[in-house]
Amino acid sequence: MYQISEIAKLLGITPHTLRYYEKEEIIFPNRNENGERVYDETDLLWMKFVMKLKQTLMPIAQIREYTELVRQGETTTQARLKLLEEHRSSIKNQINNLLSTEKMLENKIIGYKDYIKTQKAIPTNSPY
Repeated sequence: MYQISEIAKLLGITPHTLRYYEKEEIIFPNRNENGERVYDETDLLWMKFVMKLKQTLMPIAQIREYTELVRQGETTTQARLKLLEEHRSSIKNQINNLLSTEKMLENKIIGYKDYIKTQKAIPTNSPY
């Protein structure tokens, strides 16, 4: 079992963030006899998954929706699958956008390096 400060440290987040996820009904920690939040390995794994969803720009509302579907049990498997497939599609779009942006930046960097090396004019097809 982990105290809130321990699990926060393991996850690289603050206790405040954990309390926020609890308020948003994304995590449901148990309480000890003193009323303090306690977390187990299942909570740790769940939060790692939630943090990955958040890192991939899944909105809190969708994470909450997914959490509720999980809590409802096996009858929601199809809905969970659909939600995750839609999010995967969103991630693929993000990846494609990042790759095209990286290519554009790479070309820009090459142009600047060439300019610095040879003092040639910056290509006219570039607005900057």
